[in-house]
Amino acid sequence: MDDSRLNRRSFLAAASAGIAAVAGCAEPRADSSIEGASSYDIDRENIADGSAFTDLYDAIIESVTQVRAFGVEDPSTGERGRGQGSGFLYDADHVVTNHHVVAGAEDADLQYVTGDWAGTTLVGSDYHSDLAVLEVDYVPDSATPLSLTDDRPVVGQQVAAVGNPYGLEGSMSAGIVSGVDRTLDVPQREFSFPNVVQTDAAVNPGNSGGPLANLDGEVVGVVNSGGGDNIGFAISAALTERVVPSLLADGSYDHSYTGIGLRSVDRLVAEENDLEEASGVLVTAVVDGSAADGVLEPATGTVERRGEAIPVGGDVIRAFDGTPIPDRHALSTYLALETSPGETLEVRFRRNGRTETTRLTLDARPEPASA
Repeated sequence: MDDSRLNRRSFLAAASAGIAAVAGCAEPRADSSIEGASSYDIDRENIADGSAFTDLYDAIIESVTQVRAFGVEDPSTGERGRGQGSGFLYDADHVVTNHHVVAGAEDADLQYVTGDWAGTTLVGSDYHSDLAVLEVDYVPDSATPLSLTDDRPVVGQQVAAVGNPYGLEGSMSAGIVSGVDRTLDVPQREFSFPNVVQTDAAVNPGNSGGPLANLDGEVVGVVNSGGGDNIGFAISAALTERVVPSLLADGSYDHSYTGIGLRSVDRLVAEENDLEEASGVLVTAVVDGSAADGVLEPATGTVERRGEAIPVGGDVIRAFDGTPIPDRHALSTYLALETSPGETLEVRFRRNGRTETTRLTLDARPEPASA
């Protein structure tokens, strides 16, 4: 590998703490000319009958990769070592993984379950959706791109997480979709991940970037974190379908940004603000110079109820362009999947006991300091 190739592969530093643990440090690898030279056939003779999940595994496992990122900085020590995660073949030349798997790395390699190795070049990465795209130098003949599902996932749908937990290559864990349209708050991030799929399929460090697949072999989401016992999360196929083509074309993706702090209207918020129903989102803050500055009004104070500070006096958003916004999750999903920066939306909101409408032109979400 020459120096120019290494420079093209150098990745922009970004925070990776708080989502999923990166596997321990190792010595950086030496340059190697080995590329797709270790392939072997998977032995499928004289095996047990298995199940529908066995059929799913056989259908997609050769398209799932282990991602090894080199030169990753440990935020606690400042030392550089190796991190690892998972990825999957998106098209003939590209693999999708998580932003946090490759963030800050100087180089990254892939290994397929067949034993094949491939070098990569970072095409694009998005901090706000935790997605990244790698161009790969080699794809085995047996590996085919995985399709993103067009269907909205439903609670109870059977799914499987396929990847490399703790470096155990080619692992599968099965479960169901446990929740949809989640908004995932992550420590040390100023923004939340929208439209997240929750699953009870076991997800551990090293699964990050791998597919959460349905029984048809379609990707329901890109696994990005585990939140505890029987709780894992994946960036939805719907958001991935919006972000990845932009990463391929431009190397980046612009998310819509209103410039407001908000809180879902629950019973206490509704009572303290004299609202007729516990629905909508109350504007708690407005960022100076943002799209909402001069358009929406934030809460003017708080009152204490049951030991909790309840915001009072701000606008309560009820709809964007006729789409109801019952809570912060609905707002997050709507902005992520239905809008783009520069679009002007009609906002219906409640102010001082009256329903009003106004227009708001969306900004692009700024890059946070922690990136």
